[in-house]
Amino acid sequence: MKTLCAVTSGTMATLKKKEGPAPWLRVVKFVCSASATQGFTGSNPGRGHGTAHQAMLRRRPTCHNQKDPQLKYTRPTCLSSTVRRQIEAVSRGSLLLSSPLLKSRQLLHNDFGEVNPHLREPRDLFAFLPSSGPLQAPRWPIECEVIKENIHHIEWIPPQPEYFYQPTGNEKPPEIVGEEEGTVVYQLDSVPTEGSYFTSSRVGGKRGIIKDLAVTLQGPEDNALLFESRFESGNLQKAVRVDTYEYELTLRTDLYTNKYTQWFYFRVQNTRKDATYRFTIVNLLKPKSLYTLGMKPLMYSQLDADTHNIGWRREGSEIKYCKSSTGDGQQPFYCLTWTIQFPHDQDTCFFAHFYPYTYTDLQCYLLSVANNPVQAQFCKLRTLCRSLAGNVVYLLTITNPSRTPQEAAAKKAVVLSARVHPGESNGSWIMKGFLDFILSDSPDAQLLRNIFVFKVVPMLNPDGVIVGNSRCSLAGRDLNRHYKTILKDSFPCIWYTRNMIKRLLEEREVLLYCDFHGHSRKNNIFLYGCNNNDRKYWLHERVFPLMLSKNAPDKFSFHSCNFKVQRCKEGTGRVVMWRMGILNSYTMESTFGGSTLGNKRDTHFTTEDLKSLGHQVCDTLLDFCDPDRAKFMQCLEELKELLQQEIHKKFNELGQDMELEGNWSDISLSDIESSTSGSDSSLSDGLPAHLLNIARELNKKKRLYKKKKKKPLQTRKQRNEQYQKNSLMREFKLTDVAERAGFASTLQKPHAFSRNSKNTSSSMVRNEKPRLNESQLNARDKDTSLDPSNVTALILSQSKERTQREKPGFTASCSAKRSTNRSQEPARDMKPSWSRNRYPVAKRGRATLTVYPSLHVYTYP
Repeated sequence: MKTLCAVTSGTMATLKKKEGPAPWLRVVKFVCSASATQGFTGSNPGRGHGTAHQAMLRRRPTCHNQKDPQLKYTRPTCLSSTVRRQIEAVSRGSLLLSSPLLKSRQLLHNDFGEVNPHLREPRDLFAFLPSSGPLQAPRWPIECEVIKENIHHIEWIPPQPEYFYQPTGNEKPPEIVGEEEGTVVYQLDSVPTEGSYFTSSRVGGKRGIIKDLAVTLQGPEDNALLFESRFESGNLQKAVRVDTYEYELTLRTDLYTNKYTQWFYFRVQNTRKDATYRFTIVNLLKPKSLYTLGMKPLMYSQLDADTHNIGWRREGSEIKYCKSSTGDGQQPFYCLTWTIQFPHDQDTCFFAHFYPYTYTDLQCYLLSVANNPVQAQFCKLRTLCRSLAGNVVYLLTITNPSRTPQEAAAKKAVVLSARVHPGESNGSWIMKGFLDFILSDSPDAQLLRNIFVFKVVPMLNPDGVIVGNSRCSLAGRDLNRHYKTILKDSFPCIWYTRNMIKRLLEEREVLLYCDFHGHSRKNNIFLYGCNNNDRKYWLHERVFPLMLSKNAPDKFSFHSCNFKVQRCKEGTGRVVMWRMGILNSYTMESTFGGSTLGNKRDTHFTTEDLKSLGHQVCDTLLDFCDPDRAKFMQCLEELKELLQQEIHKKFNELGQDMELEGNWSDISLSDIESSTSGSDSSLSDGLPAHLLNIARELNKKKRLYKKKKKKPLQTRKQRNEQYQKNSLMREFKLTDVAERAGFASTLQKPHAFSRNSKNTSSSMVRNEKPRLNESQLNARDKDTSLDPSNVTALILSQSKERTQREKPGFTASCSAKRSTNRSQEPARDMKPSWSRNRYPVAKRGRATLTVYPSLHVYTYP
């Protein structure tokens, strides 16, 4: 029916222009053709798959009109009565659609087949993720080369805990050799960096033939590794072979910037089993890293995945993170080095900073939800917006249908989001665990769907995820510093998310907002919140994190939480949502490493650990909203005791004693807590890259214009003459337009001045009034050219004489405008004695004459 409604209006408009005996027959012809391929779906336009009408039309043979054999599907007897009523209703409704007063061009049909212009319900998941056919392919910037291979990894849970790396003392800082003494075996040709900006995108990225950037093997004995990173979420810019089994790697910065090198994800081929390889990443930017605390890189073997069903695992020895001996002169570089032995010969292996979760992985997951008829009843998927590159930003609304409008209005809302920083894939794994639980048939999940409306944005920055950025979008800026932005076109994902939450707050109370992130310097999982200044809700923002730490004691650390609101974090999601009125507004930070708590102490987190935390978030929500407030009050009392201990500890560190009888709660909580250890927001704050480029171009043009306007060096005599000419021109602009027009006849003939005119010019330099007699005006000397300055003096003299004749008693003077240069400033008695608005006719009659920097040749009317 979607195709039917969309085309009928245009078809009928065309038929109105053409006169024919039976125009509705042509409509029926097209409608039947569309119906035979798509089927009629009534008032639900998104569900056109396998309907009863479609099956009926497929069984019926092709019918021809007996009068006109060229018109197919025109006999009404080929259609059922229901379909015929729909077609007739559409034909009648097309007249309504052609009305210019009608705002809606969509049609709904009632039970009697009558058509009514009306807005349909928003399209559901089938409009974006078809159940048959390929998914929407990711869109890349046109500068990016993308290989055609599809990279896919299996999920796997290690049977044994993966412990942190324990230093042995053999770890030595690497000596960076560089490409001067090594051999470049892989390098991206064109990488957009600072100074460039995003312009357009397309599926598949850069046009043309994709070259193989890896080295060409000389034979089966050649043991050079073949590198590749031009796939979704991949990041590796260059690989230099400095020894037989040693490689120096350079990561690509975030596109259109020169910062942020943390996320890496690349492929190597042509491996050797018995060799020990060393990899060194040479251009990391963070001075601190979890690699100094025992974190290991991740490795994936394709042969192990195919033969033994083994996925990503922690590998590496002699791991060291230290300051590099190289740098770009502006900021120091840090390097990460490790050694590894591959499990197989001729294997294809991958290395990554953390478990990858791509945009395609998200789409596959959402497609599975769409194809589940049970989950589709309470999970509605919409397009929140499109990113800069045109990739869809999905919004999920999860809640059970309400029985009454009052019950629907009483539901509170919970807003969750992830992947605003594309290199923090651990946020996606927590989000996946949350969605797995909330979409399940568990009694707790059903209860949560009954009492809450969940708004979920699973991937806020799909562009950055696709291209393999660490922190930024294609605007070259950190989106988590721009939640207050008004630049909808530059930061659409953030702008529409904030706008969606703003509308949600107008409808219902938002109980909790949480944005899932990853942390590169601290272990465990923790929350950043916002201290509440309202004494009525004092410490309430800390209850949910404390409950979560009790539900996940081996993963979540309450002591690592922080609730201080720093000025540099005003643009983050949690602070902006908190200022919009959401009391429980959090940023969840999950480590790239592992846990230092309980049974998981000194072990790496797996994807299963992160997904289980998503389950525990749901459990904590139930505890937090339990009608029995015993747990809530118990946590409040515990928080007060913890705060008292923290205050005593703070005063002991300062060497002061303080009695905390009744005024201890008046102490500012922000004074007790230290600042959060997140990234410096000032590095990512500012205009997007394309606006900065426009500003640079404008400044460049402005400098060139100023440079062209600079006057050449002149002698003192030339400066005086130039100054006097400019003064005369300013006085000329004050004369009456009508009088000026009368001088045209004088200038039609070329005047030549005698040599006495030079004396006149020199007298003017001495601030004397020019005196031109009749003999000078009538002098003709063909060998002498016309001097513009003397012409100016002539015109001013005639103007003065006419003014004196018309207005007796009025004396015109030719005075120079006061200059800012004191050496050239005229005498005080030369100041004009009239107001500038004395001749309004001159201003009204003609536009003001442009004052040029230097006087060469002027042409007068």
